[in-house]
Amino acid sequence: MSNILIIKHGSLGDLIQANGAIKDIKNFYPNRKVFLLTTQPYSIFMSECPYVDGVLIDKRLPRWNLFYLNNLKKKLLKYDFSKVFDLQNSSRTKFYRRFIIKNVEWSSTDTILEPAQKKNDFDKDPVLDRIEIQLKKSGIETEFTKNIDLSWATTDISLLVKNYTNREYIILFPFCSTKLKNKKWPYYKELIQRLKQEFKNKYSILLAPGPNEIEEAKQLNARIVLENNQPVNLKTLVSLISSAKFIIANDTGPAHIASHLDKNGLVLFGSHTSAKKVSIENFNFKALSVEDLNDLDVNTVIGEVKSKLN
Repeated sequence: MSNILIIKHGSLGDLIQANGAIKDIKNFYPNRKVFLLTTQPYSIFMSECPYVDGVLIDKRLPRWNLFYLNNLKKKLLKYDFSKVFDLQNSSRTKFYRRFIIKNVEWSSTDTILEPAQKKNDFDKDPVLDRIEIQLKKSGIETEFTKNIDLSWATTDISLLVKNYTNREYIILFPFCSTKLKNKKWPYYKELIQRLKQEFKNKYSILLAPGPNEIEEAKQLNARIVLENNQPVNLKTLVSLISSAKFIIANDTGPAHIASHLDKNGLVLFGSHTSAKKVSIENFNFKALSVEDLNDLDVNTVIGEVKSKLN
C-alpha cells in the first residue's frame, strides 16, 4: 500500500503548529504509513511523534547542487508516495513538486486556491486557518489542526529542575534568530532585575538557551538550564515550558510551545507580524503588541505579569 508524505522543514514554532494537522492526516490514513520530510534539527524530536511512522531528512542544499537533488529524488521514490501534504508551502517545495516528487497527488496552497484567489492574499490569513482550509479542501477532517496536543512531547524533568530551583519558576526566552533581530525585545536584563524585586524569593527566574545562545544568556542575571553544559533537547524544552508558572518570550519557537500548551504567559510583538496572523494567542497566553519593541517599557511588561500572577 502506498505511503503519505508530509513536508514541514521548520522552524521550531512552525513545526509545533503543524502537529495538529499531522495528527489529523494520520487519523485520516490509519492504514497508511505517514512520513515527515523535515530538517536535521527536528528529526530526533519528530521521530518520537506518534502521528508519523518515519522521519526523512532534507538538508535543503542549494538547488544548483544537482547531485544532492538527484539523491533526494531517488530516496523519496523508494517510499512509493501516493500523496504529498505540503505544509511548508515555500518556493522550495513548489520546486520539489515540479522536479523531485512528480506525478503524485499534492495538497498545497497552490492546489486549493479558488480560481480568482491569489496566494499573497491567502497568506494574510492566520496560519492555523490556512492549514485547516488546506486540509479540508484536500478531504481531511480537521479535529486537531487547531487543537494541538503536545502531551507526547513531554518527559520527566523533575531531577533536572531540582538542580536549578526548589520552587516555582518563571522562564524567559530573550533570544531570537540573528536574521530576525526586529523580533527581539531589548530589555530582558532589566526585566529580570524587576521580577526579582517584585516577587522576592517566590519564583526562580530561569533561561533555557538554544545553540549559539549560551554566551548571550550568561550576560543576564538568571539561572541557565543546561544538560551536560549543552542546550536542552526539544522534549526537555517543551517540558520546562509545561512546568513553568509563567513564560515571557519573543516571537520564537518557545512562545508557540507555550501557546499550544495554553500556559500563563506573554509573547512580545513588534511590527514584524501580528499575533493573529501567526495564531499564537490562547486563553492564558497573550501578546503584548507595539509598533517598535524598543518602545515597550519594562513597567508595562511587569504590570501584565503582576496582573496574572498576583
